Amino acid sequence: MSKTAPAGGSPVPVLALEGVNKSFGSVRALRGVGLELYAGEAHALAGENGAGKSTLIKILAGVHAPDTGTVLLDGAPAAFDGPADARDAGIAVIYQEPTLFGDLSIAENIFMGRQPRRALGRIDHAAVRRATAALMDRLGVDLDPDRAARGLSIADQQIVEIAKALSFEARVLIMDEPTAALTGTETARLFSVVEALRAEGAAVLFISHRLGEIFELCQRVTTLRDGRLVASEPLDSLTEDDLVRRMVGRDLGELYPKQEARTGEIALSVHRLTREGVFRDVSFEVRRGEIVALAGLVGAGRSEVAQAVFGVERPDAGEVHVGGTALRPGSPTAAMRAGLALVPEDRRQRGLVMEASIERNIGLTGLGDLGSAGLVRRARERARASDWALKLRLKYDRLSDSAGVLSGGNQQKVVLAKWLATDPAVLIVDEPTRGIDVGTKAEVHRLLSSLAADGLAVLMISSDLPEVLGMADRVLVMHEGRLVTEIPRESADEETVMSAAAGRTRPEGKAE
Repeated sequence: MSKTAPAGGSPVPVLALEGVNKSFGSVRALRGVGLELYAGEAHALAGENGAGKSTLIKILAGVHAPDTGTVLLDGAPAAFDGPADARDAGIAVIYQEPTLFGDLSIAENIFMGRQPRRALGRIDHAAVRRATAALMDRLGVDLDPDRAARGLSIADQQIVEIAKALSFEARVLIMDEPTAALTGTETARLFSVVEALRAEGAAVLFISHRLGEIFELCQRVTTLRDGRLVASEPLDSLTEDDLVRRMVGRDLGELYPKQEARTGEIALSVHRLTREGVFRDVSFEVRRGEIVALAGLVGAGRSEVAQAVFGVERPDAGEVHVGGTALRPGSPTAAMRAGLALVPEDRRQRGLVMEASIERNIGLTGLGDLGSAGLVRRARERARASDWALKLRLKYDRLSDSAGVLSGGNQQKVVLAKWLATDPAVLIVDEPTRGIDVGTKAEVHRLLSSLAADGLAVLMISSDLPEVLGMADRVLVMHEGRLVTEIPRESADEETVMSAAAGRTRPEGKAE
């Protein structure tokens, strides 16, 4: 494996694109795009959702072939007939959304189709487990190779995907939002692995909407906008504001446009909510007009509390009241009727029907209002979807297109539209900006702030600490299934929140 880096000369890129164009019907995803990835370098790919990043990745991975233009491997033209060809060429991709087989073990997922064999062709399960354990040691994580993938957190699923990519000993590692669901500690550990891979001579293409991570990890950045190449340049000559302007073509303005809260009556009251083995004795209130953040490390029980509040999971004990009315446990229908709305963390699995149209997804929460006698009137459905698409600045070709063709940020807007169309009294948003670009992130923050200013009660679960500090009027911090402290906006800072999340909180609620 070559250990040559681009500094101080003009080496041949390990992998490159020249003048690549790609269209899907009338949509031009890439227009004359070039990219060069060098051995021993971490290279960032930046751009808003819909800029063409996913299409570029899929061309490098052999999923799509360019309409015109050239893929170069070690300076020579290459044509991948499919992902297996790209993988055999030493290109490994870690996609934003994990794609594991839930009923198989971690080890089986990593070595699917290439398990070591014993006599008579029998799988050497012990060797598979040993190899998986070695990969987990390399990543610095403690995951049982025999554990089933189903039930793993998104963070752990991502770790398995990373281990699978590393198992191929790839020359090129493409990482699409690998830290979106990771804690700060897990991210730092991942970055250490990336640095070790770079030292071995691997080329790394890193995609993240967290600009701080790009500047921390990468040496160069290529920026796309509307399918076109804006620039490919060293990061040490840029600031974050410079990069944002290249991505969005304008000054973004304030990323956290939080309006002053004018709180009203209690909209949501949770009292001693308990689900054995997951969380215990969780109590809090959210008032109209405020944004309350539920913070904590991955695995602290935040999402599970939200699901129990909404009735997706049935709690073992405790009460939930909306506007003074007690909710029937374990009933999302009762929660919706009371005025609760839940935007889930995993928008693809729990927030959308990916094969259904944009307009059908937006209308799912109000089918009874869109027709009669069990029949949906398409004109009403389309009018409702068109109205919300305009309000949320949704980028789409046709409302009849499937939700699966949208970028991640626009998919998130469809989920928000679906629930805001119910005119809720309380909006629960779990990781509202995970995996979306900085421009869309600012739009989502502006929307949440505006909704709260109009009297909506918002409970926001987020692993993005700047988002928590920038948007919340109060921060509730969980540690190992318990609510350990409440921090008002004026007292909240990174050290205080992280100390509480790590369990270092005194009884009076102040971090040590």
